Amino acid sequence: MIQLTQIKKSFGRNEVLKGIDLTVKKGEVVAILGPSGSGKTTLLRCLNYLEKPNDGQITIDDFTVNCKRPDKKDIHTLRQKSAMVFQQYNLFKHKTAVENVMEGLVIVKKLPKDEARKKSAELLEKVGLGNKLDAYPSELSGGQQQRVGIARALALNPEVILFDEPTSALDPELVGEVLSVIRKIAKEGITMIIVTHEMGFAQDVANHVVFMDGGVIVEEGKPNEIFNYPKEERTKQFLKRITPEGVYSI
Repeated sequence: MIQLTQIKKSFGRNEVLKGIDLTVKKGEVVAILGPSGSGKTTLLRCLNYLEKPNDGQITIDDFTVNCKRPDKKDIHTLRQKSAMVFQQYNLFKHKTAVENVMEGLVIVKKLPKDEARKKSAELLEKVGLGNKLDAYPSELSGGQQQRVGIARALALNPEVILFDEPTSALDPELVGEVLSVIRKIAKEGITMIIVTHEMGFAQDVANHVVFMDGGVIVEEGKPNEIFNYPKEERTKQFLKRITPEGVYSI
């Protein structure tokens, strides 16, 4: 279980997160929606301390970090409980697909290289890249690179996988292959938090939908509730903008 309590983050005078409270149950898939600049990605990055929150509390299972006074050990432990899949893949260009997946297993988990390679090969097979183990990122499509990134996240066996708009950098024809892999993972009961602009995907895969705007959670609930029966006027405006006919269901 993940509990965020009054998470605040400012960049200079710009208050990006204004006291976020969010609970994510074990095995739940949470989709975070909202316009650009609403604080979605910052919230995700605060969860594993790629950005340092100014205030609040983060709890994953029985481990809690006081964001005002964390020490390095707290941050290290928190990061071990989560894995991030980035917009821009963030692969090591000089390493092959299997070496990219192995990196965390060898460096973080301290596995022997033979064991790490075997596990990495299995995970690449799982995401449909069993024939691309020795390919470098430059030899892979954007969709294939993102699937390597997903395999790398899975390799760490985290408590939660954080997806930061995982399809935003992809050509439209490559989006489907990445969403298909995420759907497959979701069925395995892995806890996931996904920042996405793919409304149909969010409606299909998520158990819980969060709509953010202006650094706050405006509304949250089950996908059917948010997409078909939104309560807040700001949520309705957002959905109308992405579905001009005023039909929320996608």
